[in-house]
Amino acid sequence: MRFGVHAGLQDTSINELRNLWSGIEAAGFDWISVWDHFYAADPGGGAVCLEAVATHAALAATTSRVRCGSLVYSVGYRHPAVLAKAAATLDQIAGGRVDLGLGGGWFQPEYDAYGIPFPDPPTRLRMLDEAVRCVRSLLTEQTTDFEGEFFTFRDARCDPKPVQERLPIWIGGGGEKVTLRIAARHADGWNVPFVDPAAYGHKVDVLHEHCEREGRDPASIVKSVNVGLAWSDDDLAAQFSPDMVDWVRPGILTGSPAEMVDRIGAYVDAGAQQLNIARRAPFDLGALERFAAEVVPSFR
Repeated sequence: MRFGVHAGLQDTSINELRNLWSGIEAAGFDWISVWDHFYAADPGGGAVCLEAVATHAALAATTSRVRCGSLVYSVGYRHPAVLAKAAATLDQIAGGRVDLGLGGGWFQPEYDAYGIPFPDPPTRLRMLDEAVRCVRSLLTEQTTDFEGEFFTFRDARCDPKPVQERLPIWIGGGGEKVTLRIAARHADGWNVPFVDPAAYGHKVDVLHEHCEREGRDPASIVKSVNVGLAWSDDDLAAQFSPDMVDWVRPGILTGSPAEMVDRIGAYVDAGAQQLNIARRAPFDLGALERFAAEVVPSFR
């Protein structure tokens, strides 16, 4: 079982994040990820939010051991050539520790604010499927030729390549008809946030069914879940707006360390191989250090 921290980029600063990332790595976590938003990812949230690719580079340069992930870059914001070039460069900075998460996008206020098209979900997911194939080819093949509904490549190159021979591509989302099918076809890792263990186990079963239809070994996909951590009600209220609390509550770890161990054990039984603590500013490194000291050792 691997443990990580998914640290949001809203209402914070690079200096604060650098201190947080260093503390997370020192506490023994395996993974740190960034998100991809231009605005605060809350209903009615403000616009104080750092850009993802630049922050991902800072994460890669600040740390030395943890995997440096992204959950997830929206293919509606960035052309797959831009994503592939960024991922290859990030992996050079990190010395081979980057995981690239991709998704179809969901937070419409950002799209509307900047005039970025926000098509219906089926269209966004067809775009995701094409983008994953294009990024994979650019990262691994000498040249890429592709003619799709959304993207066209002719003798396209992405050099230098990543340090890793196969830079892991993750798919984020829990849509059972399409998103999980895309994950079964293309992903090295899959993530879904804030679902309870029973719902998570159901989605793992659906993912495995798609893998069977695609002729894919489900063991080749790392399965992860993002959850919240609240040692108290005040901690929960500090991280999430009232409009979001009910949505995230099924995936919040609360109670004593023993109760958290039992809850995580239920995710493990449901198929999780990695659990990420999702945190937002104001960050509380002490809460994460306590989790690393009192909960994580039960799974090592």
